[in-house]
Order: sequence, then C-alpha cells, then structure tokens
Amino acid sequence: MSQRRRSDHLTKRARELSYPARSVFKLEEIDVRAGLLARGQHVLDLGCTPGSWLLYASRKVGPEGTVTGVDLVQPRVALPANARIIVKDVMELDASTIVPAGGFDLVLSDMAPSTTGAGLVDQERSYELVSRALDIAIATLRSGGGFVGKLFLSGRHAEVTDLMKGRFAQVRTLRPRATRSSSREVFLLGKGFGAGRVTPPRAARSPRCCRRPRG
Repeated sequence: MSQRRRSDHLTKRARELSYPARSVFKLEEIDVRAGLLARGQHVLDLGCTPGSWLLYASRKVGPEGTVTGVDLVQPRVALPANARIIVKDVMELDASTIVPAGGFDLVLSDMAPSTTGAGLVDQERSYELVSRALDIAIATLRSGGGFVGKLFLSGRHAEVTDLMKGRFAQVRTLRPRATRSSSREVFLLGKGFGAGRVTPPRAARSPRCCRRPRG
C-alpha cells in the first residue's frame, strides 16, 4: 500500500473510531510499544487540538483517571467526563496551577510549529516547543512518570535526548508507522522520571511560536 493510500486509510479509520485525526494511531503505537497508559492515571496533553490524543488517553485511563488538555484553540470534540481543556498559550502556562496532588503520571506533547518552508527555522521552532513541553513535564511529573514529545529531527535531537537522560531512567526515539513518509518528525520517549543522570538545571526560556493543527 502506498504511503498516500495508507494515510487516507488511517484518516478514514480514525473517523470510524470517533477520533478527529489520524494522529491517534501514532500515540496508540507508542503506548503499545512502551506500555505508557493505564487506568487511574493523571495525564497532561499539551497542544491537545484537534483532540485525538486527549480522547485516546481518556479512554485508557478510565473514569478513575483524568486528562488535562492545554491548547490555544478549544478542540471541537465532545469531552468525556474525565477530561478538561485549558485554553491557553503553552508558553505562558503556569504549570503549578494545574498539577494534581502527587503530580501527573504522564505528559504528552504532539505540538508542532506552523511550518515556514525554511527547514532550519521549522526545526528550531520545533525544538523550542518540545523543550517547553519537557520543562513542564519536569515541573509536574510524579516520581517514575513518563513523557512523550514530538520533535522535527535535526541537530538538536542529541541535545534534547541528553537533557532527558538527565531526568529519566529510559530514553528512546520512536517513529510510529502512521507518520507520513515526508515528515521529519520523531517522538522522544522518557520513562522513569527522577532516575536519570544528575544534570544542572537549565535557564528559563520564553520562546514564542505558532503551532499548526495535528494531522
């Protein structure tokens, strides 16, 4: 099956399963491979629009768990009882105001910049977004928690993974099969928060850039 036909098939399949976008299959594969989501967990979904990851996570954690989504745009999905949306710029989010008692079990980020066509610019903006997501994860995860963040592959990849190795016991880079062949995106996975190498804290940053809807 060609990549185009596979993409069309996945889009149709996502809609049949009541998900707004095919990106759900990327999270599903990561979840199956890494064993991330479980009933009763508290999950943070950064850049949650159009809502596929939020819906998938809410179904996996069940009524005992919760999912908090954050985005500039309210996703056009019917929210399950265990999910809520905070409409806010992730770059301006005060993570201390949303963290549950004991911390989140998992922080997800499928954020991507609005692409400019200039590869180096897009890669740098993607790095800023995943770095911000990692900062929020570090501030809100419970001990032993996990992180998944999207990055446009570039020379910054080693820099981000090295930072993650300072915080997580396990760090991997994954490229789900549902990823379009033309895309440079990969997903950085961290498990076992609080058990990595000890590294100096990073200086705070406040980059700003726009995100495009996930597909």
